Amino acid sequence: MRRFPVLLSLPLVAVTACAPAGSGPADGGSAGSPDHRREAFAQRAVEVAEAWRPGPAWTTGYVPLQGQTVLVGDPDFNADTEAAFRAGWYRDQIELPAARPAAGTIRFPDGTTTVPLVSAAEAYRQVDQGDPPPCEGRPEAPRPTVEPGPDGSVSSPVATACIPLTVTAVRLGTAGVRTSRGVADVPAWLFTVEELAAPVARVAVAPQSVGALPEPTAPARPAPDGVVAAQHLRATDGATLGYVLGVGSCDTGITPLVRERDDVVVVGGAVTRSTGVCNEMLKLEPVTVTLTAPLGGRPVLDVVTGQVLTEQR
Repeated sequence: MRRFPVLLSLPLVAVTACAPAGSGPADGGSAGSPDHRREAFAQRAVEVAEAWRPGPAWTTGYVPLQGQTVLVGDPDFNADTEAAFRAGWYRDQIELPAARPAAGTIRFPDGTTTVPLVSAAEAYRQVDQGDPPPCEGRPEAPRPTVEPGPDGSVSSPVATACIPLTVTAVRLGTAGVRTSRGVADVPAWLFTVEELAAPVARVAVAPQSVGALPEPTAPARPAPDGVVAAQHLRATDGATLGYVLGVGSCDTGITPLVRERDDVVVVGGAVTRSTGVCNEMLKLEPVTVTLTAPLGGRPVLDVVTGQVLTEQR
């Protein structure tokens, strides 16, 4: 990737963090995050931030920092409809237009960009992830063919709903999407879903106009023991930042850690490793931190990999 130097200004500063019960605070030497792990995090965070060199698309193109299927309003989920939405189970009751519309405009906080768009039919193919598996007491969808041999698919009972969401209408509109240039108003196909109180939007920007995330900027050496990676963002709201740590199933003292500067935020966590016998399963631990200033358009980087974190809900 071609690199373009950028000016980095303020030094990294520590901020107070909030975490689930049982994990310690982000600062100080209290239990759950020994000083040496905090210091190791801080040193690596400085290196990750200093190595941050996004390409020109970061400030001039469309680089989304969240999934391209979003909800426009409160869907009023129940357990069944939320399971179907997360899994991408849909059925269409309408004819989906296959013609591509004219170019659309993305409206960023710092300007606009004109981009080609995909058709409603193409957008629906990106939203629809197939039929739900059958389960007792539910309408059954066709079960996939199971091929013999080690590469054959294997189906198993699921505890979630076995019903798809029903698409009854579609129109071209816009949706708010978090991008490298802040929250943008992006052209999107809005699918009316019978079972939801809000439309499901799929961004309509053609793939060739969607910028890739910059390459990771982590130091070459392994992360210090007891310092763990952030997997993805959960939600951002002003100065409140939620993300998910990847920890061991027997780790304790799970503590979110964050360092921020005016152009970038670096996050991760500290844990106390188990000294006994334990499996190697990864556990996803949601945490929340409070920044000294609203996140705004600053990227959030993982301290272990240097990867830009995107939002998943």
